[in-house]
Amino acid sequence: MSIRKFLMAGALALVSTSALTVNAQAADEVTIRIWSLDKPEQPALNLAREFDEKEPGIKVEYRLIQFDDVVSEAMRAFSTGQAPDIIAIDNPDHAVFASRGAFLDLTDMIAKSTVIKKENYFQGPLNSVTWKDKLYGVPKATNTIALYYNADMFKAKGLDPDKPPQTWDELLAAARTLNDPAKNVYGLAFSAKAGEEGTFQFLPWVQMAGGSYQTINSAGGVKALTAWKTIMDEKLASPDSLTRGQWDSTGTFNSGNAAMAISGPWELNRMTQEAKFDWRVALLPVPEPGAQRSSAMGDFNWAIFSSTKHPAEAFKAIEYFASQDDKMFAKYGQLPARSDITLPPTGDAKKDAALKVFQEQLKYAKARGPHPQWPKISKAIQDAIQAALTGQMSPKDALDQAAKKINAVLG
Repeated sequence: MSIRKFLMAGALALVSTSALTVNAQAADEVTIRIWSLDKPEQPALNLAREFDEKEPGIKVEYRLIQFDDVVSEAMRAFSTGQAPDIIAIDNPDHAVFASRGAFLDLTDMIAKSTVIKKENYFQGPLNSVTWKDKLYGVPKATNTIALYYNADMFKAKGLDPDKPPQTWDELLAAARTLNDPAKNVYGLAFSAKAGEEGTFQFLPWVQMAGGSYQTINSAGGVKALTAWKTIMDEKLASPDSLTRGQWDSTGTFNSGNAAMAISGPWELNRMTQEAKFDWRVALLPVPEPGAQRSSAMGDFNWAIFSSTKHPAEAFKAIEYFASQDDKMFAKYGQLPARSDITLPPTGDAKKDAALKVFQEQLKYAKARGPHPQWPKISKAIQDAIQAALTGQMSPKDALDQAAKKINAVLG
């Protein structure tokens, strides 16, 4: 409850003559319930509070939920008629709900909105809220991955820090040169974890080589997984890459134990605090010169449950959230999912240069899916990565097995 509403409620006990008026206002007040993973220092709770204070006729109730519980708890709430009005959902999970009629079709509302314009969003985030050509949500924020590198280590090993690797061959060559077991330095850090983070990091390689999740065992997919296997077999990355997430793997780069790292803009604030060297960011290397670029696309979307009794008010809340996108990075360190927003200078030259690279990389970022059975598809890819990198199967055999599982899901 906002301070304004709290004070209004307190006045009831003091001024009996105004009680009827206040009670009438309370009766007309609409309650909007919002579920999100965002903690107090993150956007959702703060935006919800601001909207609550801004709208005298709308009360906002916010609930923080845990990442592992989002899909199961939200779907259970919808099936039992207990769903909130608004939810922040991980972008690859969006299609699960949209395909089952759990999310409200916002296409017409967005078309009439003076705040939310679909042409302002990067294509990847926009695709993630789209199901059968209809819009079932609004991107909340976005992120992607690129190549961090230690320019000081480049110089020390005779590499030009102004010419980071552009191709996979150049990446492998640089990793070999930079690898220094005697100093406990690996050439590259990345996450091949048996979880969504592994899929997140691997799919761009497949896509850059001409493949996709639908054709995971294509020549491009095999080429991508073979490149990863080469990195692991030659010990150019830590064996822990198979179990570490992106945050922990990038931590080895910050500490000087990896010369390069594949990670995202969520690391920038930590990088400026922890990395005691000249670090820079470059676009992800491509298989060969002129090859198509790609990158992963992360973060969450806003959606309204189709069971809401207050669609207009819920959409008004999301419009307010979208109106604050230009403050998303300055206040919360998150990139807006929009191409029409220019990020203001941060006062840190390294961070500003890195942000330009990430915004360029976002032009090529692709949504995972969208597909209502994405968790099963992703699991098949994760299993293939693990099988190949641990030597249980060849990259081709591992991806052939994954393709059979994925095809069974696709039907």
